Amino acid sequence: MPDMGYQSRLPLSTTTLTTRADLLRAHLRTIRSPWRLLPPGKIALIVPAYLRHDQRLADLAGGNRISASTLRRWANELIDLLAARAPRLDRALKKIKAAGGAYVLLDGTLVRTTRRSGPDNRPTYSGKHKSQGLLFLALTDERGNLVWISKARRGAHSEIKATRYDKIEQHLKAADLGALADLGFVGVNQDNQDPIVITGYKSSKNNKPTAGQKQANQLIAAARAPNEHGFAGLKSWWILQRLRMSPARATKLLRALLVLTNLENHR
Repeated sequence: MPDMGYQSRLPLSTTTLTTRADLLRAHLRTIRSPWRLLPPGKIALIVPAYLRHDQRLADLAGGNRISASTLRRWANELIDLLAARAPRLDRALKKIKAAGGAYVLLDGTLVRTTRRSGPDNRPTYSGKHKSQGLLFLALTDERGNLVWISKARRGAHSEIKATRYDKIEQHLKAADLGALADLGFVGVNQDNQDPIVITGYKSSKNNKPTAGQKQANQLIAAARAPNEHGFAGLKSWWILQRLRMSPARATKLLRALLVLTNLENHR
């Protein structure tokens, strides 16, 4: 029988690969399970290939002479290890404040999921995006580097509701920081006289913004531009094209990808 192989291009640095392999080796020593069908360095290479290109597990497993179930277990193991290194909201804000930051960029994104049948279909449906998905909130610094990602919310949730669930306004106030956000967050501030989240001004049929308000919207949009680069780096992982997992697993996946993306950007 001829040897089988599987090729996949993975644009990640050696530093990122070494960090993942060392993390896995330390975990195997902790649980006293040093043996695997493949060495930790090879596992640390295969799993990101699956995440980057969203390849079928059976294809990657067959090319490496392992079963798909074994590769799935390894992937979940490495995702859990990386997700545990994702920063908490309060610590991420304190770090930005200590570095001299004055504000953060707040935004939400819908990660699309497969359509569910029956009554389970409705909670994941986003009327804004006209699609099934999970809602995530994210914070970036002034340069657009991702610093925090929220837990997954059902697609039917609004960004304002998710912000209040995570108590982002209270955390920002405690860290003495402000936030810039898009018009989807209008109304999120509990104290409009002293807003923490700056959102700009909406336009309606009977309420047109003034020239000063239009200029303010342009300034906020210009300051928020780096935020889009942060999300673009995260969504370069093709597994996020359409998720096929529970909200709890999706939360760990997004936080693991946050760690991987920052490792690559800050190497």
